[in-house]
Amino acid sequence: MHSSHILLEEPIRMVSILDPSKPSFFPAMTKIVGTLGPQSRSVEVISQCLVAGMSVARFDFSWGDPEYHQETLDNLKTAIKTTKKLCAVMLDTVGAEMQVVNKSEKSISLEVDGQVVLTPDQGHEASSEVLPINFDGLAKSVKKGDTIFVGHYLFTGSETTSVWLEVAEVRGLDVVCTIKNSATLAGSLFTLHASQVHIDLPTLTEKDKEVISTWGVKNKIDFLSLSYTRHAEDVREARQFLSKLGDVSQTQIFAKIENVEGLTHFDEILQEADGIILSRGNLGIDLPPEKVFLFQKSALYKCNMAGKPAVLTRVVDSMTGNLRPTRAEATDVANAVLDGSDAILLGAETLRGFYPVQTISTVGKICSEAEKVYNQDLYFKKTVKYVGEPMTHLESIASSAVRAAIKVKASVIICFTSSGRAARLIAKYRPTMPVLSVVIPQLKTNQLKWSFSGAFEDQLPTDLWECLFTTTARQSLIVRGLFPMLADPRHPAESTSATNESILKVALDYGKASGVIKSHDRVVVCQKVGDASVVKIIELED
Repeated sequence: MHSSHILLEEPIRMVSILDPSKPSFFPAMTKIVGTLGPQSRSVEVISQCLVAGMSVARFDFSWGDPEYHQETLDNLKTAIKTTKKLCAVMLDTVGAEMQVVNKSEKSISLEVDGQVVLTPDQGHEASSEVLPINFDGLAKSVKKGDTIFVGHYLFTGSETTSVWLEVAEVRGLDVVCTIKNSATLAGSLFTLHASQVHIDLPTLTEKDKEVISTWGVKNKIDFLSLSYTRHAEDVREARQFLSKLGDVSQTQIFAKIENVEGLTHFDEILQEADGIILSRGNLGIDLPPEKVFLFQKSALYKCNMAGKPAVLTRVVDSMTGNLRPTRAEATDVANAVLDGSDAILLGAETLRGFYPVQTISTVGKICSEAEKVYNQDLYFKKTVKYVGEPMTHLESIASSAVRAAIKVKASVIICFTSSGRAARLIAKYRPTMPVLSVVIPQLKTNQLKWSFSGAFEDQLPTDLWECLFTTTARQSLIVRGLFPMLADPRHPAESTSATNESILKVALDYGKASGVIKSHDRVVVCQKVGDASVVKIIELED
C-alpha cells in the first residue's frame, strides 16, 4: 500500500455496462457485435440496439468516409449516456479487399452464359460488358477455370444481387469471365473475391493506416478488426503500427480470417492476435460448403483453449429483409454458441437491414436458450486436461473459482482485476453464471487522464460514462459471460483490504439491485490480498 492513497469514508461509486433499474440484467452471456450504418445510426435506434443487447459497435471502413462514421459514433456516445449501457468500439479495416467500382451507381444487369471483362482501367464506366476493379494484379493471380464472386456484402449467391464468374481467359491486364448466374448489381461498390487465389495486396493498406492514425486515435478504439489476415506477420505489423500511436497502443487486434490462406496459418495467427473473427461470408466462398462447419468447430475450439475471444459472422442474413430468421439460421446461431463462440457479429443485418433492433433481440434470445443446454461440465474437463499440469498460478485460481462456483451453485462470480487478465481467464472456463469483472484502475501519472474537477464534492463529473470506463472494462464486452464494472479510480489496485471490502459491498449491492443476486445466494469472489490470490465463498443474509 502507498501512503499517498487516502481511503475516503463516502460510498464508492461504480459504473456498469448495465442499468440495474431494468428488469433483465443481460439478454445472454454470448455477446453481440452490431455494425452501425444507414439503418442504425440515429441516437434512437442505437439506444434500442444497446437495450436489446448490443455490447460492441462495429464501424466498417470499406465504405463511408470518416466524417460519416464520426457522426454515427457521436450518436453512439449520446445513446450510451442516455441508456447507461456501455458499448465498445471496433474499427474494421478494408484490408486486401478487391472491389468493383461503379461510379455512376446505375444498376448493372448480367445474363447467364454471357461474358464480362474485369479490368484495372478505372477510366471505364461499369457496365454489363466491363467491370472496373481497384487491383491491377488480378490477371497475374488467376488462371482459366478459376471462380470469381462479385456481390454486395458477400451474400450466399442464392439471391439476384451477386454473381458467380468463371475465368475464360486472361488478356493482358484484363480478365475475361463467363457469367454463371443472372444477376443485377446495384450500388456504387461491390466486393470481388477470387476463390482460393493469393492476392498480392497488403493486409494493412495505406488507407487503413490513415484511418487508424486519425479516426482511430481520436476515438481511442477498443478493437481493430484486421480484415484478410493471412499470416501471423500481418498481426505483428499491425501491432507495431499501433504501438507508435499512443492512445491506441492498448487496442486489441482481432484477426479476421476470410480465406483458406488465413485458415492454413490459423495456429500462428491465433498466437499473435488478441481474438479471432471467422468471416464466414468469404470463407463460405473460399471453402467447399461441406467443409465450413469443420473449420468453424476446429477454430472455435482452438480459440477456447487459448482463452481468446472468438467471433462468428453471417448467421441471420435473411433478417436483413425479414422479421424472423429461417429455421436453419436459428439453429446456426444456437450451434455457434454450443461450439464455443464468444460473440455473434451482425453485418448487413444491422447496417442496412430493415430490422436491426429485432435482429439483435432475436439473436440474443437464441443465444440465451442455447446457453441453457451448454455442456459446461464436459467443457470444463476438456479445458483442464488441455491446459495440463502444472498450471500457472492465475490459471489455477481461475479454474478453482469456476469449479467452486458451480459446486456451491453460486449466482455470480465477482472478480477484482486491473488488467482484465484474471477475469478473462475465469471466463475461459465458461462458468454457467455471469462473471462481474470489477475493474480497479491503476493510477499512474499521465497514464489515465481522469477528469476529476469537483469529483471530491458530492458527485463525480457528469461525463462519468465517457471518462471512467477504461479500455480494460470495454474490452471485456466481447468476452462471453464477462460483465464489467469500474470501481472509483480514487481506490486504486494497490489498496487496503478495507477498501476491497467496501468495493465488494457495492458490487454485491449492485448485483442485488439488478436481480442477479438474491437473499441467501452464494457468491464466489476472486481477489488479490497482498501478494496472494484468494477465492472465497460468501453466503448472503437477508
